Amino acid sequence: MAEIKLQNLQKHFGEFVAVRDIDFTVRDGEFFVMLGPSGCGKTTTLRMIAGLELPTSGQILIDGEDVTWKRASQRNIAFVFQLFALYPHMTVRRNVSFPLRLAGVPRREVREKTEEIARLLRIEHLLDRGVGGLSAGDRQRVALGRAIIRRAKAFLMDEPLGALDAEFRDVMCEELRLLHDRLKSTTVYVTHDQVEAMAMADRICVMNHAEVLQIGAPGEVYSRPATKFVAGFIGSPSMNFLPIADAVSCGASSVIVQGSEIPVPETAESIAHPRGFLGARAEHIKLSDGGALRGTVFGVEYMGARQLVTVDTAAGRLKVRAPNTVRVKDGESVGLEFMTDHLSLFDGDTDKALKTRARQ
Repeated sequence: MAEIKLQNLQKHFGEFVAVRDIDFTVRDGEFFVMLGPSGCGKTTTLRMIAGLELPTSGQILIDGEDVTWKRASQRNIAFVFQLFALYPHMTVRRNVSFPLRLAGVPRREVREKTEEIARLLRIEHLLDRGVGGLSAGDRQRVALGRAIIRRAKAFLMDEPLGALDAEFRDVMCEELRLLHDRLKSTTVYVTHDQVEAMAMADRICVMNHAEVLQIGAPGEVYSRPATKFVAGFIGSPSMNFLPIADAVSCGASSVIVQGSEIPVPETAESIAHPRGFLGARAEHIKLSDGGALRGTVFGVEYMGARQLVTVDTAAGRLKVRAPNTVRVKDGESVGLEFMTDHLSLFDGDTDKALKTRARQ
């Protein structure tokens, strides 16, 4: 397969900047997910890798070869679209085998490879059926089959599960990851769904407003978000943010939130102005009789072994993930304790996370 490297990549549409100074490398054999909201530039970046869009400036290398200005047909990549893009007048067999037939591969080899791919995707019983009557999940398998039959250097996927319902999406997430592991392929996958990204990625690239904000393993992006946007975009529910009352000096081990002192990891940077935020995941706040901050229960959502408790405080409305053995009711006054080692601090002006002694 292949390593994909982007260097200072930019794309402008007139005055509009769709992609700004992107630099990253997708490792050989990696499942790399580009994640972000609609309009952030992730699909434009994918299309530039594919050769479907030309960059305004910058460089794209695939397997060490500069392909920046090469046509899509010269890059030996396979692209899977969100809406399947199948040929409705062809059978499943002819859809899957189309790239090989177009390349003039001998009929016997086409048949053997088509049947091999069909077995891999569990659609061998559909080969002689038309694609029009297939379920969305089966049509997505056909589209994947047509992409992987070529054994391309890399597979590029643009929200391929976006048209599926929730049940099919969960199944296909697992199957896509298993397929990737069997093929040992380099895969770049675009999605706006952070659940898909967390479930499948080796590394996640989070984008917003045409820029890359953070690249890292799912656990790293979740636990150590580089910016306030990443912290809010990743996770369900998203991270709680509490406004900090005063400036934060380098070496501080606590902050003041609405008159309450909350211990935090020792900071290795400072916020020189009273505009910062304390970030806490729902599972890193505990309900208690005491606690650094108090509030009133607004609502309780039971979720099996856990429950999600919404608490109104002077610092805002917070989400707390608690065991279902904890009994609270609407309107009850509760205390909140924060798990110090898991908290994050953000500069309110730059949106960036502060480094701490434990998290360099």
